[in-house]
Amino acid sequence: MSYKAPLREMQFALYEVLNGDQVLPALPGCEDATREIMDAMLTEGAKLAENVLAPINTSGDREGCQFDPETKLVTTPTGFADAYRQFAEAGWTALAGPVEYGGQGLPHTLNTLAEEMVCSANLSLGMYPGLTHGAVNALTSYGSEELKEKYLPKLISGEWSGTMCLTEPQCGTDLGLIRTKAEPQADGSYAVTGNKIWITGGEHDMVENIVHLVLAKLPDAPSGSKGISLFLVPKFLDDGSRNPAFCGGLEHKMGIKGSATCVMNFEGAKGWLIGEPHKGLQAMFVMMNSARLMVGLQGLGIAESAYQVALDFAKERLQSRSLTGPKAPEKAADPIIVHPDVRRMLLRQKATIEGSRVLAYYVAMQLDIAHKAESEEEREQADDMVQLLTPIVKAFLTDEGFFCANDALQLMGGSGFTQDWPVEQFVRDARITRIYEGTNGIQALDLVGRKLGIAGGRPVKRFFAMVDAYLKSGDVPFADELKAAVGRLQKSTMWLMQNGMADRDQAGSAATPYLRLFALTAVAYFWSRMTATANEALAAGSTETDFYSAKQETAAFYMHKILPQTLSLVAEIEAGKDSLMGLTAEQF
Repeated sequence: MSYKAPLREMQFALYEVLNGDQVLPALPGCEDATREIMDAMLTEGAKLAENVLAPINTSGDREGCQFDPETKLVTTPTGFADAYRQFAEAGWTALAGPVEYGGQGLPHTLNTLAEEMVCSANLSLGMYPGLTHGAVNALTSYGSEELKEKYLPKLISGEWSGTMCLTEPQCGTDLGLIRTKAEPQADGSYAVTGNKIWITGGEHDMVENIVHLVLAKLPDAPSGSKGISLFLVPKFLDDGSRNPAFCGGLEHKMGIKGSATCVMNFEGAKGWLIGEPHKGLQAMFVMMNSARLMVGLQGLGIAESAYQVALDFAKERLQSRSLTGPKAPEKAADPIIVHPDVRRMLLRQKATIEGSRVLAYYVAMQLDIAHKAESEEEREQADDMVQLLTPIVKAFLTDEGFFCANDALQLMGGSGFTQDWPVEQFVRDARITRIYEGTNGIQALDLVGRKLGIAGGRPVKRFFAMVDAYLKSGDVPFADELKAAVGRLQKSTMWLMQNGMADRDQAGSAATPYLRLFALTAVAYFWSRMTATANEALAAGSTETDFYSAKQETAAFYMHKILPQTLSLVAEIEAGKDSLMGLTAEQF
């Protein structure tokens, strides 16, 4: 099986449902993002993903990265360096970068579509430029002019790569516990000393220099997260000398084996402050929000690849006869796609992938609007949607990426469990996406504990207002199902406001089911819009009858077979904390 970029699906989501070919070119600085330009770039991106990145995905998994303890250097799998070079030289690392530093200045949305294809084709390789993109965002927002001029052009061109160094052996989510120190030096730099773990791309052989963004504490730092500062620490200094920022070894992982996940030791390494002292988390969150959207796309990308393998298998694999009589009487047995349970697994994947794709692209477009719209009101409204929906995209798309890969493996039976097929790798690779850049449980707490309360609940009110306006707009497909789901989400939101504010354990117990309830409802909204688009196309006489009628049927499956999960999620939320928190630690 070879990955094929789902360009028609991507175009449907971006242009026909979300009107991206009208919205994006109207933004200041995005005038070049015409449909003709975007289509041309997507076509070229598909060729790169299919012909350069995908062919080395399996071999990269088998070979993995290699660490030399004497030189402290890391070698990436065979073919990775050349593929990365082609990726950078074709301009993909510069796609959404600022024009003044050598970027193409195109919308972040287009970068999102490219990320989907890259993550489908080769997740491990895609992580190197993905983290660099986050470093570019943080440096663009908070770096001094001197740092930006020195580092951004090389990062944007792909000649150098970037990392974000947060986690330490004693702390992950609770970054207030970090011990890495930064001592001020006479020349205005800082000597950074400490140990970081799980650093993606911390050391590798694909670029000339690696630029680490490192969280550390100054000598006068207050305790906790309010005492964290952010520093830029390059592998090589201006004079070409080696900065003492060394890889101490590679993690031995379940998946993403072509991605170098490093232990990093900073031994008085020279670094420069990014942003203000003790305000490092503020700068790092720019990078993390970008990374969280990227990780959501990783889930979507893996789900798409797994679905393609499973679908091809289901059409070819002969096993038993249809329950209602032979469908291929000329063959020894029917292809397994005739069986209801196989169709259930395929449709669960198809409905989730296509709905999630529109949700992810919508959030990416809102990010562009938030950064570039002329009116402050437009920017505020778009930013509200980005803040509210980012944890949902990260958590839901990665949960579903893993579930879809798992369904693909289950559908294929023993074949899926072997290395003769790529699905077992997809399952292993997908698993980490639910953990890094903030576990999905943390995303749920972020949604409930922070995002719902922004500006007195303004973002969630705007979400409900958007859906309500759509429901009142005319003949809305699946209006009853969507109204019912929105009603359940509103009811659970009120329950959280009444119970979660007074008792944080109540909020914590409801957080994960609430995020899933929100996600399923948001995807239902987009499935209704997708159906309306399909209805209009068919009514207008489109010759793509199979494509659009498949949208109608898949929407019906989503509304009737997946959306009812919202009923049990509401029951779980309203059951409260008591049965969850009742046991003592000794009773487990």
